[in-house]
Amino acid sequence: MSKQGIVSCAVLLSLSLIVYPARAQVLTIQDAIHTAQTNYGTIKAKSEYVNASKATVVQSRKDYLPNLNLSMQQDYGTVNGQNGPLYGMGLSVASSGLPLPEQNWNSAFGALYLTNVNWDFFAFGRAREKIKVSESMVYRDQSDLNQEQFQHGIRVAGAYLSLLAAKRLIRSWENNLQRASGLKNVVVTRAKNGLIPGVDSSLANAEVSNAKISIIQARDYEQEQASRLAQLLGITTQSFVLDTMFITKMPKTINDSSTVIKSHPLLQYYSNRIAVSNQQARYFQTLSYPTLSMFGVFQGRGAGFSATYAADQTAYSHNYFDGVKAVRANYLLGIGATWNLTSILRVKQQVAAQKFVSLGLQEEYNVIDNQIKNQLLLSENKINNAVANFKEAPIQVQSASDAYLQKSVLYKNGLSNIVDITQALYVLNRAETSRDVAFINVWQALLLKAAAAGDLTIFTDL
Repeated sequence: MSKQGIVSCAVLLSLSLIVYPARAQVLTIQDAIHTAQTNYGTIKAKSEYVNASKATVVQSRKDYLPNLNLSMQQDYGTVNGQNGPLYGMGLSVASSGLPLPEQNWNSAFGALYLTNVNWDFFAFGRAREKIKVSESMVYRDQSDLNQEQFQHGIRVAGAYLSLLAAKRLIRSWENNLQRASGLKNVVVTRAKNGLIPGVDSSLANAEVSNAKISIIQARDYEQEQASRLAQLLGITTQSFVLDTMFITKMPKTINDSSTVIKSHPLLQYYSNRIAVSNQQARYFQTLSYPTLSMFGVFQGRGAGFSATYAADQTAYSHNYFDGVKAVRANYLLGIGATWNLTSILRVKQQVAAQKFVSLGLQEEYNVIDNQIKNQLLLSENKINNAVANFKEAPIQVQSASDAYLQKSVLYKNGLSNIVDITQALYVLNRAETSRDVAFINVWQALLLKAAAAGDLTIFTDL
């Protein structure tokens, strides 16, 4: 291809980009809900809480493993001993020499190497109940995440509809401004020709100004709704292009009155809170039972003092390696049981307190359950009212349009006054705004029903 041909193609391509600009991507309600449920900070936080609970389950299972302790110490000091009783408060020195008649300062190195195994192998189900408590906490936190995602989806859908309604209101007020401006031109022309009083032009100018102010207010409201939607999506405020299906199509399930509450996410969360409390009460009950343990010890000891030190107080060495080398070993195996009998009285009250907590959580569950049932009944009434308004809206618009046309023709022919035509203009604008939001109100009522039923697909399965 020649250089001139390449240049021509580039020019044509540039013109096509100017004439056919790229369309902004439409944000559907499904995309908005999905973005919010994966991007919102509160939901992310609760996801981490679920991960923390799952880690707690693993930790609870590993608590049943035996305790294995390794210890090593190397010391330097005296071995003076004394006959008499001693209580191990943990602050005394374990000097194991013979009780000699007088103090001496003979010192040498010593060492102790110890391995200890301790396993509470049976405690009447204590470990098992602790694991169940941790697992029930996972279910609770997961249901908390699910209900937060569900409720956030409802909030996003509501903000989406509010923003769409705001955009439609701007369009209605722009149409009103166009009619007011057209009326103003007619009035000014007739006033200049002396056919009507000059005050009519002042009233017409006032109507145009009022229409402009209404547009500014509508845009301000639209910007507020866009900011709210952006916050719920977890993004910065931007200009959204929304799906206009909500003002052109009725919901498919609008007449479905068979919806019942099935596993509402919020009720599941409150139910799992009760389950956690009940499981904790069962775990506390096991604290009053005895614990059976197995244990084993293996130790090695070294000392710089000779076996003949009792007869010869000079039979010791200051050499480090002579003192820290293990020359004696001992082992011990055993089984034992511990039972703090007074813990029965304390645990009894702890279990009773936890059961009262469960009763309180049950009452909270009952409150939420009652609210949801009433909300479901209310949503049915709101749907019926919204559908009735939707059916009346076209009649109102048609009647108001006919009245405005009639008044404008009469005014142009000098058979009506400016007050009558401005009143007709107001009625027509009110009818158009009612028509624009009538569709939105139906969808808002359906969203309320989805929120009460605990099933967002009632709204999203369009």
